[in-house]
Amino acid sequence: MKCTRCRAKAEVQLRPHNSAFCRPCYLFYFRRQVERAIAGERMFTPAERLVVAVSGGKDSLALWDVLAELGYDTTGLYLGLGIGTYSELSHAKVVAFAAQRRLRLRVVALEDEAAGLAVPAVAALTRRPPCSACGTMKRHYFDTAALAGGFDVLVTGHNLDDEAARLLGNVLRWQKDHLARQRPVLPATHPKFVRKVKPLYLVSEYETAVYAFMRGIDYIVDECPNAAGASQLLYKDVLNRLEATSPGTKLAFVKEFLRAAQPAFARVERDEPTECESCGMPAYGSLCAFCRLVREVGTKASPVVADAPA
Repeated sequence: MKCTRCRAKAEVQLRPHNSAFCRPCYLFYFRRQVERAIAGERMFTPAERLVVAVSGGKDSLALWDVLAELGYDTTGLYLGLGIGTYSELSHAKVVAFAAQRRLRLRVVALEDEAAGLAVPAVAALTRRPPCSACGTMKRHYFDTAALAGGFDVLVTGHNLDDEAARLLGNVLRWQKDHLARQRPVLPATHPKFVRKVKPLYLVSEYETAVYAFMRGIDYIVDECPNAAGASQLLYKDVLNRLEATSPGTKLAFVKEFLRAAQPAFARVERDEPTECESCGMPAYGSLCAFCRLVREVGTKASPVVADAPA
């Protein structure tokens, strides 16, 4: 098998694209995919300051690596979720990655922000799925860190597999609000929000894994232990089976949704956010989702004091 670009011996085959690449050409191809997404969707410019949400996994570290190589002004943001050994290991991977490349890194540990805010504790107290609690807290701390740091854009490493699985879940339940917001660029809808972008939205998980391997990026391989049984993993498995039979299914699913359907959902009017009475961040009610969660944790964590006997 020969490289599609230079005809040298290929090291990786991409069936959805009917192509194969040697190592130098694959690295060029991957960076070009990211560059095209940034330019095609007008995600950001070289003059803007980017905060990159990094988890220690292959996608976010590969993306940060590419953006740094392309010369963008980046700062990594790691959110410690308090998930025991998994969080300790992912934190170490991110710190080592940033140190090796002399990149700026900010670290926020949930357990240091307030007592009982580590993901396992929140999930146990509220009886919510861990991924639900985790998502609510991630969004809040990413938004507040971006605002506090004066950044212009929040960049996340969501890849094609993530977007296809999310789309499948939203379509199965016809979650119109979620479908309206599912796009690679989310403009700021409030002065306290920054633009959110996903430069890897058309790059598969396999492609980022290959890039990370070829670049020698040391990332955490294990899946989050709290993700066991998550719907997202089921949707990914279904899509992977379709992809194995019909390469390019995931790419076509996401691209055609964005081209043909998403604009119709986006036209649905939605109320403008106000400000949370507790934290001051944007909210669609008196309290934002994060502060409602924190209040619920506080209520359920407080011991019930029985009435004293007469």
